[in-house]
Amino acid sequence: MLGPMVPVAVDGAELATAVLGAGEPVALVPTALVADELLPLAERLQHRFRVVHHHRRGYGGSSPAPLPGSVARDAADCAGLLAALGIGSAHVLGVSYSAAVALQLAVDHPGTVRTLTLVEPPPVHGARDAAFRAANAEVRSDRQARGAAEAADRFLTRTTGPHWRELLDGTAPGSAARALADSATFFDVDVPALLGWRFDAGTAAQVRCPVLHVAGSEHGPLFEGVDALVRGWLPHAEQVTIPGAGHDVALTHPGALRDVLVPFLDRHAPG
Repeated sequence: MLGPMVPVAVDGAELATAVLGAGEPVALVPTALVADELLPLAERLQHRFRVVHHHRRGYGGSSPAPLPGSVARDAADCAGLLAALGIGSAHVLGVSYSAAVALQLAVDHPGTVRTLTLVEPPPVHGARDAAFRAANAEVRSDRQARGAAEAADRFLTRTTGPHWRELLDGTAPGSAARALADSATFFDVDVPALLGWRFDAGTAAQVRCPVLHVAGSEHGPLFEGVDALVRGWLPHAEQVTIPGAGHDVALTHPGALRDVLVPFLDRHAPG
């Protein structure tokens, strides 16, 4: 279980941070809405690696997130956090929204990223881009009509199921309440940041580190075509599918995710 998180000063903000275990550093970039979605994976990696787990601006105990949201700013925060911790480079993993942040980090701060793992990256710029943008427009409309917390409840019920509170609180006590408390950041900062994120094949060509793309076999129609997008952007990437997992693979299948991640990290260990 995660112990107390401590504030780390990064570019005028404080990011609540915990470092678990020892060994090669692994930075888990937190995704949108659920601040501790990657905690189950962190706990499974800490016996082999030094795992950096933090909350982005606007989440948990970190400083508020300024408007407008920015994928590049989140990437810069990750680079600044690693520098503040004295970590020159790390294996970097992002899931969903934070896969975009991890990609941007590999472009803007290439020396920081030893390997890059993209778990269920978002479908922006892919074959389902228009449908994804339409779905997000509906989500933001719901936020305006009902308020952030109620809209987040409805969103999580649709995407994770009616027992989403039990699932999140099983990850870390209080995670469900935290998701609702942080939901304004999700709707007002992260969603616009992702939809406004500019990234294409030319930008992706700047990614030189080893890349692993992990997908869930049951991630739903909005994410169809993401594998082709990743192959087009990053032809050197390894691709793995976890059977029976959905878009929330990090929450529901952390053991399977660990089992595909660790061999990849071992193959690309320094020296």
